[in-house]
Amino acid sequence: MGLSFWQIAVVVILFVLLFGRGKISDLMGDVAKGIKSFKKGMAEEDEVMVRREEPKVIDQKKETELRDKNSEKTNS
Repeated sequence: MGLSFWQIAVVVILFVLLFGRGKISDLMGDVAKGIKSFKKGMAEEDEVMVRREEPKVIDQKKETELRDKNSEKTNS
């Protein structure tokens, strides 16, 4: 009990008559923008996850300098 070519054609024609070519093209443009935005968001999320997993290497000299500066500020 599948759909025939004529049934699909009638549905498409009714859809175009109801909404018009302009609205359909606007709708498809909005759908495309949504998909692009979703893909971009997923790529950015993956990038953030990779950044979080990278080990942070701290220079011991810089760390001691920062600690000394902070202790000087609190002592002053």
